[in-house]
Amino acid sequence: MNNFTFCNPTKLVFGKGQIKELENLIPKNKNLMLTFGSGSVKENGVYSQVVAALKNHAFIEFWGIEPNPKIETLKKAIQLGKEKSIDFILSVGGGSCLDGTKLIAAGIKYDGDAWDLVLNGYFADGIDFASVMTLPATGSEMNRGAVISNAETKEKYAFYSRYPVFSILDPETTYTLPDYQIACGIADTFIHVTEQYLTYPNQSRIMDRWAEGILQTLIEIAPKIKDNKKDYDLMADFMLSATMALNDFIRMGVAEDWATHQIGHEITALHAITHGETLTMVHCGLLKTMKEQKKGKLLQYAERIWDISTENDDLKIEEALNKTEAFFKSLGLATRLGEKNIGDDTISEIANRFTTYGRKAGEGRNITGEVVRQILENCK
Repeated sequence: MNNFTFCNPTKLVFGKGQIKELENLIPKNKNLMLTFGSGSVKENGVYSQVVAALKNHAFIEFWGIEPNPKIETLKKAIQLGKEKSIDFILSVGGGSCLDGTKLIAAGIKYDGDAWDLVLNGYFADGIDFASVMTLPATGSEMNRGAVISNAETKEKYAFYSRYPVFSILDPETTYTLPDYQIACGIADTFIHVTEQYLTYPNQSRIMDRWAEGILQTLIEIAPKIKDNKKDYDLMADFMLSATMALNDFIRMGVAEDWATHQIGHEITALHAITHGETLTMVHCGLLKTMKEQKKGKLLQYAERIWDISTENDDLKIEEALNKTEAFFKSLGLATRLGEKNIGDDTISEIANRFTTYGRKAGEGRNITGEVVRQILENCK
């Protein structure tokens, strides 16, 4: 196990009816901004719960943060925040709303162009922010990461700032989510785990078992959620799985990959496909391409997650990848580029971007532009 320093300061407020705790969680002397997406929180009752809880607080609202939040929109919120001397932001919605809020919170304390913060990748300063999370997927509610898009340049990059002060997770807020969003959330959560798990074997027994527990939970609950997405216990397990998948708890002292996400971000930037589905199109092709490097962990994955006991190592890995792809298909998501009419032009563009910017992804930092091209060829 590698050396590490661990600290996650986010307070997690979990369960039925917890939105009312906003009254006590946010100091009344704060200049508060609420950030929202398209308006679904008004339809599902979350907005009215938030407003009721904040009846003794003064606040302004900013609406319109998109899925894959765009820098163009976030700059408007940053300007408004500066004009109103905002010193606390509450994100109400899904992971994209919170990702955008993270950049807004940083941008309010930054004098330059907010896109420069994204290009730099990290900014430690910023005002306090928190969240009411309504869509399990990104894990943004308990980490310091965000992913921001630029519509003009068709780019999408990760950005890191501060952790949320707190996040409220009420599984009942997920009951009205569209099936497709739930499917993408399950896939995103699953691949968040495998990006930290499917690297090198024998690094940490405890990290492996925690990661495997989340994967097994997702495989177990996915078909049950498909049958009944208003089952509180199922959605509670889903919501907490998404949080635990990316709140630093399963990455302590172990190598990480993240190449599937980096490639998936490029597909989203170029084709505006929902993030979770870009991952399901890429992940098995990546594992197939990198199977020799990942062999030890893929064998463990095959045995522990999919209960595959075939003695032949190559067949064991092949069966594990087939079962993984079948799981993604069972969610109703695409698993090949061709299903979304993504062809050679996109493959070349993504590979060239990796080469041009000198990116080296994966746990071994050996996934270059040419390897990305091989991965995407295996995703056709």
